[in-house]
Amino acid sequence: MTLRLTEQPSLYDHLEKKSVAELLHDINQEDKKVPLAIEAALPAVEKLVTAIEERLRAGGRFFWLGAGTGGKLGVLDVLEVPNTYGVDPEIWQAVLAGGNENLVLDLEEAEDDVDEGWRTLSEKHHITPNDIVVGISASGNTPYVLAAMKACKEHGIPCGSICNNPESPISAYVDYPIEIITGPEFITGSTRMKSGTSQKLLCDMISTTLMVRLGRVEGNRMVCANLINNKVVDRLTRTMVERNPSLSYEFCEQTIKKCGGLKKAENYLRETGVLK
Repeated sequence: MTLRLTEQPSLYDHLEKKSVAELLHDINQEDKKVPLAIEAALPAVEKLVTAIEERLRAGGRFFWLGAGTGGKLGVLDVLEVPNTYGVDPEIWQAVLAGGNENLVLDLEEAEDDVDEGWRTLSEKHHITPNDIVVGISASGNTPYVLAAMKACKEHGIPCGSICNNPESPISAYVDYPIEIITGPEFITGSTRMKSGTSQKLLCDMISTTLMVRLGRVEGNRMVCANLINNKVVDRLTRTMVERNPSLSYEFCEQTIKKCGGLKKAENYLRETGVLK
């Protein structure tokens, strides 16, 4: 059987004989290939993002689904997006093989469970055709992810995928396939490296683009961020002062805290006639 590209031998050998400088240089050389591989797939990424936007605007929900590194990156994305952009956690979710609550555990065997993914989507999240699911699998053949994508397709639920092999099995089961061809890993088969890096970059690109499109960014500022710490409150306050120079820092800070956010504060001040 032909080895998948992500399982092909590394382009480097005798790694144990290399110096620290040589190892770092060679890893960096491989990492440079990732953005170029993503650039080649941007048209496919655009199609997926457009489809997700349509679902979210219509009241649907978005789900990352994966095992291992890819699944954990999906969970990381949904941990960050609600606070960064003030979006309802219900509409931006993740499903990880072995359970999101086991994020820090190394449950690699969970990727072979062909029932858990769909069971979690259907029984826990009550997935419907109004939602959209994106499966992440470096190989494109992870049983957990592949089985869930097949089930989504059978139940009329739109789905996309992110993988790192050409003509991968998962691409045949989804509506919006993305293949990021990063080539053999620096450590043979260690897809937590270039493959994982490409998945992290795509998670950031997809969620950020969608939050901008959904009005969670104005200019280049996060105007809907949750007030999770003093740093965020200060950032939003400075932004409000810049946008409304007639208002003092102290007044803006108090209003933001009172209203629970920058955009809510400015809307309140417009309603009360302080701002026009």
